[in-house]
Amino acid sequence: MTPPGPIDHVVTSGTFSLDGGTWEVDNNVWIVGDENEVLVIDAAHDEEKIAAAVGGRRVVAVVCTHAHDDHVNRAPALADRFAAPILLNPAEAPLWEMTHPNRAPDRELADGDVLTAGGVELRVLQTPGHSPGSSCLYAPELGTVFSGDTLFQGGPGATGRSYSNFDTIITSIREKLLALPGDTVVRTGHGDPTTIGEEAPHLEEWIARGH
Repeated sequence: MTPPGPIDHVVTSGTFSLDGGTWEVDNNVWIVGDENEVLVIDAAHDEEKIAAAVGGRRVVAVVCTHAHDDHVNRAPALADRFAAPILLNPAEAPLWEMTHPNRAPDRELADGDVLTAGGVELRVLQTPGHSPGSSCLYAPELGTVFSGDTLFQGGPGATGRSYSNFDTIITSIREKLLALPGDTVVRTGHGDPTTIGEEAPHLEEWIARGH
């Protein structure tokens, strides 16, 4: 049997609710590490599907890029199942409490933190805008960044709902993400991956469109 690679991936389906609306969504759940231990990024919708992908490996942490309900709704269940801490930037508290009012995250996720699982290092890049404490996770050795809902193929994440700001997300992308090497693969919270080099030339278009 071939051992798992440093990046595993499952797609889970459910809903996203905010500001009185509910939408059907498919989420990318990223599992990063080696054959012994992993980090789970954005535990969404389907605990059993995520747990099956983890298998017998130790979960070092359940990392939340942000606290919209479609990215955290299974975080406590998965954390309890694998005896792992939940990591989240504290600025996400108002959104987290909408979904989990009786359960706080276990540890804070701060800009510059380095998380490690199976020899893979993920550097936390705080990228507010889509939400107040949105974070991306950059793995230099893997040439990839896990962008949550900050950057997608074709532009920035949505900023039309509560706790979001377009100017802030543009600043985050410009200063934190577009500073990464152009061949860095952007593994997004929804949909297909892209690269920094593919997205960087379109920054001014996004700004014009956003305003």
